[in-house]
Amino acid sequence: MQVLRASDYRRMPWKNGGGETTEMIVSPPGAGLDTFDWRISMARVASDGPFSVFPGIDRTLTILDGAGIRIAVADKTQSLTVASAPLAFPGDVPTEAWLLDGPVTDFNVM
Repeated sequence: MQVLRASDYRRMPWKNGGGETTEMIVSPPGAGLDTFDWRISMARVASDGPFSVFPGIDRTLTILDGAGIRIAVADKTQSLTVASAPLAFPGDVPTEAWLLDGPVTDFNVM
């Protein structure tokens, strides 16, 4: 068992440079954004825009706080709020999001 402490989380720019993510845990330890096997992170999303592309990686996203986002994955668009079920989607498909009403914090499992 490993205890994860917020003070140990790694903060880094998004892969596409559009914001910042807080990486809670990654495998293998210390892996970069192009070399991880899996990772769990949170991000504060403060503006509309595209998601980073992660070839070969499946993503699951849920909203922790804020009004939510409208997300387009390929040709399917839907709204995600704190009440929504997590959304699973491929990380290598073009994805874009629009804030519903102000910033959100999301939780990602990749």
